[in-house]
Amino acid sequence: MAQIQVNDLTFSYDGNADDILKNVTFSIDTDWKLGLMGRNGKGKTTLLKLFMGTYEYRGTIKAPARFDYFPYQLSEADLGKNAVDLLEGWKPQIENWQVLIQMNELKMDPECLYRPFGTLSFGERTRVMLAVLFAGENEFLLIDEPTNHLDTRAREIVKEYLASKKGFILVSHDRDLLDRVCDHVLVLNRSTIEVQAGNFSTWWDNKEKKDAFQKAENDKHLKEIGKLKEAADRSSRWAERNENTKIGFDPVKEHDRSISARSFIGAKTKKMQARVKSYEQRIDREIEEKEGLLKDIEKVSDLKIEPLRFHKEVLVNANELSLRYEGAEKELFSGLKFQIKRGERVVLSGENGCGKSSILKAILQKMDERGRERARELAPEREPERISELIISGDLNVASGMIVSYVNQDTSFLKGSIKKYCREKGLNESLFLAVLRRLDFGREQFTKNMEDFSEGQKKKVLIVASLITPAHLYIWDEPLNFIDVFSRMQIENLILQYKPTMLLVEHDVRFREKVATEVIQIR
Repeated sequence: MAQIQVNDLTFSYDGNADDILKNVTFSIDTDWKLGLMGRNGKGKTTLLKLFMGTYEYRGTIKAPARFDYFPYQLSEADLGKNAVDLLEGWKPQIENWQVLIQMNELKMDPECLYRPFGTLSFGERTRVMLAVLFAGENEFLLIDEPTNHLDTRAREIVKEYLASKKGFILVSHDRDLLDRVCDHVLVLNRSTIEVQAGNFSTWWDNKEKKDAFQKAENDKHLKEIGKLKEAADRSSRWAERNENTKIGFDPVKEHDRSISARSFIGAKTKKMQARVKSYEQRIDREIEEKEGLLKDIEKVSDLKIEPLRFHKEVLVNANELSLRYEGAEKELFSGLKFQIKRGERVVLSGENGCGKSSILKAILQKMDERGRERARELAPEREPERISELIISGDLNVASGMIVSYVNQDTSFLKGSIKKYCREKGLNESLFLAVLRRLDFGREQFTKNMEDFSEGQKKKVLIVASLITPAHLYIWDEPLNFIDVFSRMQIENLILQYKPTMLLVEHDVRFREKVATEVIQIR
């Protein structure tokens, strides 16, 4: 067992006044299965890049093993090359047979290694890269969000595979993955960094207990400070009144008082002033003990949504639905039946490429057919109806006059300032920024262009734009990719509280279990 030691690590990007990481110190073992967690923008990917030597930094990183990083970089030209031809650039020291052994563990057909990389699905690309990553020896592996864009089946394969390995850091916001795979966690808190044995659930249970204790201690100190301030104020007022009686007195009214009483009054005043000073010192101690108690508590603020109530119960009705793209011989699926009723939260599930996003696209394009009746049955003898490049067979009826709010899984179109984005989308900028802040968006991000945001921050922009748009139906396509655990919990709480009508594509098992009223399996 060897240790990786990080001491006083400090890093900030050029032009950024704030440090991403500041005086970070921790040590980890090279045979751990370590989960790396933290809010979006806290520096998780940056930390992995520092391990790889990508950036210059202050402090030291001492490691007895080489590092390797997932995902490997791909160029446009690489997509046209066979996967086997990319191995030399990714990990020159390995042989093909070593990769094939790992591919077998990942339940992959060896033929995938001899196909153009661009023809592989997201799940196949991820598994090929993981096979290459784990084919080497004497390495500590850095794995950055391996399950984004993967369907449920591919996620299960990756979870089983990683659970059988050791000697890596895994960055992920998937709670089920962290629970199944990790035996230790490294957490980038708001103000501190902690290393703890166990998985996500173990850490979360401990955090809830610790947060509750610190809040109770904070409240106790606040009450004690209040009592001490009241006592100090009373003693101070008494001392001041008493001191004032030393100077001058009425011998008629105070016939029992003599000049010699002056020294007695002064002594009592001095004693009371000493008591006031003691109170002030105790107050300072209480404040000092109170400071820092709440520094790492995640303020998971409640979000609000204003869904519109549609006058019809059924918003979308699909009957014997089939979809295929123009020019394609095979249908994506056929004979699908489902309804989206008012107040339901329907999640589409299935392997990548089965047509989940195409269903969303078909509904949205139906909505764009303004001025036509959209809720009607297609006669069996009619030709299939064409919507853009999608050819629809069967019925897809979308209620007329319905307002839809949409979150796209693609974020590449987000460019320019937030102000410009709000203006183009007709969004209330003040409200937009306020909700972003509740999702732990730093104020310093508001002055940046959106192309400089992290992927998690870009996703939050799309989600917030959807949330503040009153709608009858919310259609979200893989909204949680790159979104941190705490923000996922906020979004879960929001959906459960306000019960909007939703159609989602999402592979996060925990999220789906909590919010879905129905899961439709597409085969």
